[in-house]
This record gives sequence, structure tokens and C-alpha cells, in this order.
Amino acid sequence: MSESFFAPLENAAASVFGGIADLLGIAPGVLQSPPTDAAVKLPDDLFAKPDVQTEWWYYTGHCKTESGREFGFELVFFKRRTDLDKIGSIPMTVIGNPLHFAHFAISDVSSQEFRYEHIRSFGGMLDHPASVSTTSCDVRLKDWSLKEVAGKHLLHATLEDGLIFDAILEPGKPLVLNGENGSGIAQKGEGASVHFSYTRMGVSGRLVDRGRSESFSGTAWMDREFGSWGSGEWDWFSIQLDDETELMIYQFTDPSKAGGENNGESTGTYVLADGTTRYLRRSDFEIEVRAFWQSPHTKAVYPSKWRVAAPTLDLDIEISALIPDQELDTRGTTMVVYWEGACDVHGRKGEGEITGRAYVELVGYDKSHTDVSFAEFILGPRFVEAKKVLG
Repeated sequence: MSESFFAPLENAAASVFGGIADLLGIAPGVLQSPPTDAAVKLPDDLFAKPDVQTEWWYYTGHCKTESGREFGFELVFFKRRTDLDKIGSIPMTVIGNPLHFAHFAISDVSSQEFRYEHIRSFGGMLDHPASVSTTSCDVRLKDWSLKEVAGKHLLHATLEDGLIFDAILEPGKPLVLNGENGSGIAQKGEGASVHFSYTRMGVSGRLVDRGRSESFSGTAWMDREFGSWGSGEWDWFSIQLDDETELMIYQFTDPSKAGGENNGESTGTYVLADGTTRYLRRSDFEIEVRAFWQSPHTKAVYPSKWRVAAPTLDLDIEISALIPDQELDTRGTTMVVYWEGACDVHGRKGEGEITGRAYVELVGYDKSHTDVSFAEFILGPRFVEAKKVLG
């Protein structure tokens, strides 16, 4: 019943919103073409880019409080220009342009508890306040924020249950340009992004949770991307080894291609202890899944343990999820269900043993975002629940 009930409403909405777009003179804007070179300049390229389709500031980290509580964190801010976007036949510009999203998660390894929230703003009067600066690194959505001051990155985020996270991150190594041969360009099918990272940042901060305030310290990883690219699916690994080296590898695939073959050249970046880099092609490393976990929430099945072997680095490691359930259902904001979480690393490097920590992101194992309606995007989970009742 639900499909037949809602379809006429959405067809009518398409006509109405399309007419509004014409009436207001809303037309596709001029967006920057996918980048072909990346002469990254700091701090300018930490600033918001007004003419790119998609950009984000992405932080993950591994920390320990003064009492010994171990936790991981993810904090990411997204901005999306909607000039060319539609859901069905409805132009997204009538909702807002740009759209702002943010995700925040705490992986409490000590208590085996995962908590997260996601927020959005369409820029309307009833939306959360959102702002990004084009002249400084200053990003805000609701009461969450990112600010870069004198080379230090200041993060603030909260959860509705009262948790408050404040952190100061300082790069311990030079900026790393990802992509083939350090080009700074990540090819993603027909599109591309400028992609650079701080692969090891020192972290200090304070966590207020359930009536207790504690200082903490640790290490973090920052990814910055901006450009224009199509949708895809990927497995992404940021690995920090205890010998002060780091490895970033990813697989980006196109589900529209037969067999889900690689979309663009999947690459890797290895950062030595002194900050110098080596670049890996997809043939230089192997990713083998060794265990799976099924979500009790969405029934999606995700890898939960991997073997990563890079013969040119004489590296053979196993990566294991520190908490099985680190799934984020963000259908109310970015309309994607994905798994991203803190992981343990151990294995062999050269003739000796090696340990470390990692963050892994898995996108595409849940397919609920592939056929999103306009109402689902506007109302998010409430629309899904309504369809269940009517169905």
C-alpha cells in the first residue's frame, strides 16, 4: 500500500517544486570541473571552496583518558553544492544550496559501547545554524565546530546524552598529498578530488561524559577532500603503526559496472617516520577479508577483520574491529548507512613484529540509499517509519 499511496504525492511534489524552481529562476550554477592538478597551499586549502560540488574535513583518532579509558572518535563536516542534483525530477536547489552535514561518533573501547549522532542544515529558518569560511578554516554546524589557529586544529562536538568532546590537534608530520605519485588527485571514475592528509596528529583534550570530566591524549588522522565525483562504494583504511609510520589504502568501486570492478586506480600512501612518502598502486598491496559481522539494525553484512599485505614494504598485518558494531545509519542526513570504526593492528614488518591502530570505513554494504525518494530525504527516518505503518 505504501508505494501506491506515496507515489502520487511525490509526482505532485515534483511538479510543484519544479515550478517553484522556474519561478525563482533557479538554474544550475557554475561548478568547478574535477581537478587535474593539486598545487596544495596551506592554510588556504583548509578553507571552504565555494565552487566545488563536494568537500569535507574528516578527523579520526585513538585516545586514552587520564584514568585509562580508551576510545576512538570520528568527526566529519560535509558541504554539498546542489546545482546539478535531483531526487527523481525534483531539483535539490529548492531545498537548499549548499547543504551542510556532520557526523560525530565515539567508540568507547573500554566499555565496548558505540555512540554517534548526525546533523544537517538546509539553510532554512528552522534549520541548525551552519557556516563555512572561505578566508579561514572555520566550520560550524549547530554547536559542533572546527577551527584552525596557528597550525592547530580545534574540534568541538557533543551528543544529546550530555557528552562533550573538545580536542586540540597538532600535526606531527608534514602534509601528505595522496594519489598517484603524490599528485594530490584522487581519481574516482569520471570525477576526481584534491585529497591530502595529516597522517599523524598529536591530540590533547577533555571529555565530559555522564558527570565525569577527564583529560585525554592520543593520535589522530585528518583527511581533506574537495572536488566533483560520482557515487561509488569503497573500503578505506588509515593505519598508524607503532614505529611512527602510516599507511593509507583504499578500494573505490563502481556498482554500476559488471562485477563492481575498480572505478579508477585504487591507491595507497605509505609515510615513513621522517615524513617522506612512498606511493602504492593497487597491485602493490592485497586486502583479504578474514571475518564478517552482520548488523542487527540493518541486516547488512560487513567485513570485520582483514589481512593487509604489502610485499614492497615487507609488511603483513591483520586489522580487527575493536568493537563489532560501529555502524552509522545516517539516512536522515547524508542518506547513507556505513560502517566506520576503531581497529587494532598487529602483524609483521620486516623480521619483527609490529602493532598499531587503524580506522576503517566501509561504504556500499547497505544499499538502502540507492533508491531514495524526495520525502525520505526531507523527513529522513520518520518517513521510513510512516511507510512501515501504512504498509
